[in-house]
Amino acid sequence: MFSYRHAFHAGNHADVLKHTVLIHTLDYFNRKPTPYWVIDTHAGAGIYDLADKWAEKNAEFETGISRLFGRTDLPEDLATYVQYIKELNLGEDLQFYPGSPWIALEYMRDKDKLRLFELHPSEVEILTDNIQQQDAQIRRQVSIFEKNGFEYLKSQLPPPTRRAITLIDPSYEDKHDYRHVIKAMKEGLERFQTGCYLIWYPLVQRKEVYDMVQHLQKLPNIEWINASLTIKKPSKDGYGMHGSGMFVINPPYTLYPALEQILPYLKEHLAEDAHALYTLEHVEK
Repeated sequence: MFSYRHAFHAGNHADVLKHTVLIHTLDYFNRKPTPYWVIDTHAGAGIYDLADKWAEKNAEFETGISRLFGRTDLPEDLATYVQYIKELNLGEDLQFYPGSPWIALEYMRDKDKLRLFELHPSEVEILTDNIQQQDAQIRRQVSIFEKNGFEYLKSQLPPPTRRAITLIDPSYEDKHDYRHVIKAMKEGLERFQTGCYLIWYPLVQRKEVYDMVQHLQKLPNIEWINASLTIKKPSKDGYGMHGSGMFVINPPYTLYPALEQILPYLKEHLAEDAHALYTLEHVEK
C-alpha cells in the first residue's frame, strides 16, 4: 500500500503538464483579491532533491523538466513554469524539483490557505519537516493531515471564502483509485459546485482510465477541459505509463487557449518516439 514515492517520478513529463496547469490556475485565482484555499489530496513530500537515490532510481526528470530547462523558445506558460524552477534552484543547475505544495506556497498570497493530505507515513513526515522549516507566516497558512484525501476532501468544502482550487493526483497504483476519484468528485461538487478541481491521471493500458474520464465528462452542470499528452507508444507488455492527462472542472477561461500553445510544444520536445500525440477537449455550460 505504501510502496509509492513521488520522488521516483519527480520532474517527469507528467509533472511538467500537471504543474504548468497548476501554476496557470493559481495565477488566475490571484487576479481577484478575495482569498482562496488550495486543497491537495495527495501532497507528497513537498520538494525533492533530484540527486537523491529515489529520484535517481529512474531519473525521469531527464525526459521531463531537463528537456525544457535550457530552452529559450518556450510558450508563455511553460516559460513561467521553467522560470520558477530556475529560481527555486537559484539560477544554478537543476537539483531541486517542487511538488504541488511548494508551487502553491510560491503563488499564494498571505491571506490564502493550503490544506495538505498525505497518507504515506514517510512522505508526511518529510512534508511536515519541510513546512516546519519555513517562516511563521507560511506555517500559519498550512494545515497538514495524515489522512486519506479522498475521504476527507468533502470535510474541507465549501471553504469560507467560496473560492478553492482542489488538486487530486493519486498514484493510481491501486486500481480502486479511479473509482475513488469519481466518488470524491461527486461528493465535492454536491458541497461546492463552483469549485475548481484539477484531476491528474496516468495514461496506462487500463480500462479504468477511460471509464473514469467518461464518468467525469458526464458529471452534471460543470464546465471541463480534458488535456492529455502521450509521449511514446504503449509497451507491448501493458506495463508502464506512456503519457498523462489533466481533467479540469470549472477551469479558468484562460486555460484552454494556453493549452493550445502548451500541448503541441510538449508533444514535440518531450516525445520519446514517433507515437507522441496530444488531445484537447472542452465543454462549456
